[in-house]
Amino acid sequence: MMTDTDSDSSQRGNAVSQAIKHLQLRYQKLLDDVTPFTVGRWISAGLLTLAFLARVFILQGWYIVTYALGIYHLNLFIAFLSPKIDPEIAEYEDDAGGPELPTRANEEFRPFIRRLPEFKFWYSVAKSTLIATVCTFFDCFNIPVFWPILVMYFITLFGITMKRQIKHMIKYRYLPFTHGKPKYSGHGDTGKDTRNYQPLPSQAPPPQSPVPPQPPAASFTIGSVRDA
Repeated sequence: MMTDTDSDSSQRGNAVSQAIKHLQLRYQKLLDDVTPFTVGRWISAGLLTLAFLARVFILQGWYIVTYALGIYHLNLFIAFLSPKIDPEIAEYEDDAGGPELPTRANEEFRPFIRRLPEFKFWYSVAKSTLIATVCTFFDCFNIPVFWPILVMYFITLFGITMKRQIKHMIKYRYLPFTHGKPKYSGHGDTGKDTRNYQPLPSQAPPPQSPVPPQPPAASFTIGSVRDA
């Protein structure tokens, strides 16, 4: 009897684990399918955020949840704008590894590698907004606070954080975007952008002076010589 009970429990455990694994594979397949649709993904995340804000505005509560969600989104945005390898830390580490940011126009072009990739940024925003929306269905998360203080504190924190990030960009001369970067080509390139330069037209050969016509040569016959 004990053997039959153990075998039944093991079979149920295997069936549950296989079902969970199957759901995980289906979920990962769904994420892989929506990866190329960048604009559609962000539109859906924006609509989800607007729906959450509308719910909070209508219910007039859950300000702590909204504030926590805003702080979390701000941290994600800063990680999205930051390079994967901080130049300030790489200055003191010779074996930091990974590509370095180019600081001159004649250096080799390297794309900007983010600390937080775009897809993970979108996934974290959508998941956190969905979790915050679910929290608005429970009164235990509706802690009474004076919401104008939270708004002013968030605006101040956003301004200080973005100011520090912009100073970091100016100090180490990098932009968090790779669109519109000049492309360099050729072995003897001096670092100039040649996108607006047009090739010179090939020069035609100089015109040659016309050859003057020659007078017809005099012809003599044998009969005219005998008559002479």
